[in-house]
Amino acid sequence: MAEIGEGPGTVPEHERILQEIQSTDTACVGPTLRSVYDDQPNAHKKFMEKLDACIRNHDKEIEKMCNFHHQGFVDAITELLKVRTDAEKLKVQVTDTNRRFQDAGKEVIVQTEDIIRCRIQQRNITTVVEKLQLCLPVLEMYSKLKEQMSTKRYYSALKTMEQLENVYFPRVSQYRFCQLMIENLPKLREDIKEISMSDLKDFLESIRKHSDKIGETAMKQAQQQKIFTVTLQKQNNVKFGKTMYINDRIPEERNEIVLKHAFEEEDENEEEVLTVQDLVDFSPVYQCLHIYSVLGDEETFENYYRKQRKKQARLVLQPQSNMHETVDGYRRYFTQIVGFFVVEDHILHVTQGLVTRAYTDELWNMALSKIIAVLRAHSSYCTDPDLVLELKNLIVIFADTLQGYGFPVNRLFDLLFEIRDQYNETLLKKWAGVFRDIFEEDNYSPIPIVSEEEYKAIISKFPFQDPDLEKQPFPKKLPMSQSVPHIYIQVKEFIYASLKFSESLHRSSTEIDDMLRKSTNLLLTRTLSSCLLNLIKKPHIGLTELVQIIINTTHLEQACKYLEDFITNITNISQETVHTTRLYGLSTFKDARHAAEGEIYTKLNQKIDEFVQLADYDWTMSEPDGRASGYLMDLINFLRSIFQVFTHLPGKVAQTACMSACQHLSTSLMQMLLDSELKQISMGAVQQFNLDVIQCELFASSEPVPGFQGDTLQLAFIDLRQLLDLFMVWDWSTYLADYGQPASKYLRVNPNTALTLLEKMKDTSKKNNIFAQFRKNDRDKQKLIETVVKQLKSLVNGMSQHT
Repeated sequence: MAEIGEGPGTVPEHERILQEIQSTDTACVGPTLRSVYDDQPNAHKKFMEKLDACIRNHDKEIEKMCNFHHQGFVDAITELLKVRTDAEKLKVQVTDTNRRFQDAGKEVIVQTEDIIRCRIQQRNITTVVEKLQLCLPVLEMYSKLKEQMSTKRYYSALKTMEQLENVYFPRVSQYRFCQLMIENLPKLREDIKEISMSDLKDFLESIRKHSDKIGETAMKQAQQQKIFTVTLQKQNNVKFGKTMYINDRIPEERNEIVLKHAFEEEDENEEEVLTVQDLVDFSPVYQCLHIYSVLGDEETFENYYRKQRKKQARLVLQPQSNMHETVDGYRRYFTQIVGFFVVEDHILHVTQGLVTRAYTDELWNMALSKIIAVLRAHSSYCTDPDLVLELKNLIVIFADTLQGYGFPVNRLFDLLFEIRDQYNETLLKKWAGVFRDIFEEDNYSPIPIVSEEEYKAIISKFPFQDPDLEKQPFPKKLPMSQSVPHIYIQVKEFIYASLKFSESLHRSSTEIDDMLRKSTNLLLTRTLSSCLLNLIKKPHIGLTELVQIIINTTHLEQACKYLEDFITNITNISQETVHTTRLYGLSTFKDARHAAEGEIYTKLNQKIDEFVQLADYDWTMSEPDGRASGYLMDLINFLRSIFQVFTHLPGKVAQTACMSACQHLSTSLMQMLLDSELKQISMGAVQQFNLDVIQCELFASSEPVPGFQGDTLQLAFIDLRQLLDLFMVWDWSTYLADYGQPASKYLRVNPNTALTLLEKMKDTSKKNNIFAQFRKNDRDKQKLIETVVKQLKSLVNGMSQHT
């Protein structure tokens, strides 16, 4: 009897319920009926349908039974009628019972309504709880967002916003508070952008102020690494016998000291090693980059960052006006630049796309051009070689530091070669002062040696070898003066100073050797040569000092080969190498020696002039004094003493000086006779003058300087001798007859000279009338003079016409 559409499990369930209702006691019908309402939806309707069907079935059965029991029914009705009275009584009783039951159920109804209201409230509460449970995660996330904003965790806040928008808000989008939150998120994003950009600006300002500290730390680390590497190399070189600097400073010992110092310094600084991350908090950059990346505005951030850093780069590259005055100025300049590029390198490696290698290379090339221009300009003002050397060391550390971060620095090392030339110039100026001081303090006397210790002390500083001198007993004297070993030591110090600049330039030993030799050549050919020439020209330098200077230059010239060996030992480059530059000491000291020799000749002639100016001849004397003039004897004694000093000079120098002095003396005496202010000369004065010339000839023949052959020195006075002989013997006929002949007795007498002197002797009556009292011989002699004068004038006129 089941209805169509009923589920397979529904009919048995309804039948069971109906069976329970039919078979169960009425007191237990309530739970069975409640199960109908607690069942599936529409179960009540279906149950009622099932109940109706069951009723119909029972009705049919009842009808059958009635039909079957009709008689019995009639009988029953009859009996029922009999019990009508009882039924009415029962009805009254039931009515009364129902009334009393209704009255009793009113309180139950009230309580039932209360229960219904409670159930509704309970259902509503359950619904509210469910909705609140749905909204609580949203509110918690939004609260978390607010907390992240307050603690400046903006990147996390953006992530929270994404979760809110994608996961939580769709669940509660129907609520008004959710709409308010959704509308507030764009403003929060803009606030985050502004705050992160503000933090970035603060970071950029801070990094600009701390660039020098960052750069200083990076340069210290690079320097420590380099010192460590170099000292290990030196230790290996010492171990295997391959020292780079082999000289009299005991390199092995020096290397050990340097190595020990380096390790001590490394131990001291081991705990102080800091990285750029330790010095700088890069979180504003990372945070801002992440924020703009999340917001899809990464390009704007990159452009802003690069633009601001370029502006800061231009500020960093601007030097201070007085930067060249101290090394601290250069150090601050370098540390700021290093700090700037260390930060950029860090940003390059820890971020993706914020800066690129192409960007950093472009920025570095721009900076490098500016740096080179600044260093070239400011270094040109440096006059202190120590400052230039410190600048070079700073540039090397600067270059090594940035090279360690991947920046090309070849142009900086090219600049160092320009600065090296300037450094050499400052060294040359400094050593010019050193040489001048040495020359000023020198006594220009041979070095006295009183003991073996003094001798060894000097020999250890200056390479002097003289077997004959070594055999002599103490005390003895070295031929050079104190300035020679001092100059030699200072030249070596100059080589050391020049070598200091060549170190760490990443150049080969051959190039370093070439640089050292070229700078040493400049020191010798320009600085030392100039100092020597200036010294030679000084007024207080006399003949004795000039002689000692010539001796000194000879020994310095001989020491040049030891300087070449010294440079060879430093660089380990053999002098036989094809491209090895030779030292120009030979030409340097030869030029100085020639200048000193010329100054000797000049000063000697000046001294002769001073003596000659003391001459006080009585040109009108009738008879000579019978002895040479006092000034001349003093002059000859002076020349003897001077030429005695000249024995230490090379033979040709002394001979040339002696010949020059005799020639100058002869010329001076000749000019004295021919002076235009001298109007007359007596025969007695000529005879007195002849006595002086004889003394000059005796001096020349005494060989004051050995080495002259025959009468070579006497020939300096041949012009005077022939002229005086002509006047002394009055052999004019022979002179006039033989003039112009190669074998003439008076070949060296010039007609003009003879005429000038003869005219001074011709007329002595201009001051007195002495000729009126002459004897006949004197008058004849006067006539002869006049005749000879006419002949000489004719001869001179003929010579001029012939010419």
